[in-house]
Amino acid sequence: MLRKKIIIAVIIVIAVASTAIFVYQRPTDTNAKSEITVGAIGSDAQTWQYIAKLSETKEKNIKIVVKNFTDGVSLNTATAEGQIDVNAFQSYAYYNAYNKSNKNNQLAALGTTYLEPMGIYSNKYKDIRDIPNGATIAIANNAANTSRGFRLLEKSGLITLQSDFGSLSGVNAIKNNPHHLKFKEIDDTTGPHVFKDPDIAAALIGNTIALEGKLNVLKDTIFYERINQSTKDNINILATTAKEKNNKKFKQLVQLYHSQAAQKYISRKFDNTKTEVNKPISYLSN
Repeated sequence: MLRKKIIIAVIIVIAVASTAIFVYQRPTDTNAKSEITVGAIGSDAQTWQYIAKLSETKEKNIKIVVKNFTDGVSLNTATAEGQIDVNAFQSYAYYNAYNKSNKNNQLAALGTTYLEPMGIYSNKYKDIRDIPNGATIAIANNAANTSRGFRLLEKSGLITLQSDFGSLSGVNAIKNNPHHLKFKEIDDTTGPHVFKDPDIAAALIGNTIALEGKLNVLKDTIFYERINQSTKDNINILATTAKEKNNKKFKQLVQLYHSQAAQKYISRKFDNTKTEVNKPISYLSN
């Protein structure tokens, strides 16, 4: 009986020891490749498809899967819901507008990427001064790009804005409209088609959308945004969910975007219409 108890005890000890050894020796694969789903629109999707193939990306053991979206609203929603890990399409102002309207699904900014100018495009007029009284101007129907468009119209000399005009202000914050312009709000992704409408004198189009329509902001506009301190709200960012804001792998995407190889491609591919901005996120909020 005693012998039987000893044998059972030995078996138990061996089993426990084996389990401990198995747990201790179970490998932790720190070099496992991380798959990151990046959501983007148009030219940004092309950029990330290129970055996905870079040797630098492979060296960081990152696999980038790019999903192309057609509008920013659905892309931010997909990111907030966890269907997309990181998105690459929006300006800091657009991001702030989203967070203000979605208190329960907040996004977080990972890093800056570039700034590209918004332009005023016209299929009828060659100069901003040629736009007649009472003309209709097409402008984006999302808060961030609406306010950005009105600021550009003020810079062009067509309107004057109230002193308290902010990043989410709209038509009600116009102080003076001496040319009695009319404004038609549009889905900004339709801008390259809308500006050809004979009833539209001009349309304000962001450069990502313009590139989709084979337009170059530096060559095809009658007026475009200048890049300076006053336009820093228009700097584009990479964004993720608030809970992933400190994800180290996600932050490595910022480094990959600013790599020499990526920047050389972006400059060549998009005819210098995307100006690199490699600044800390704190720069945007100061």
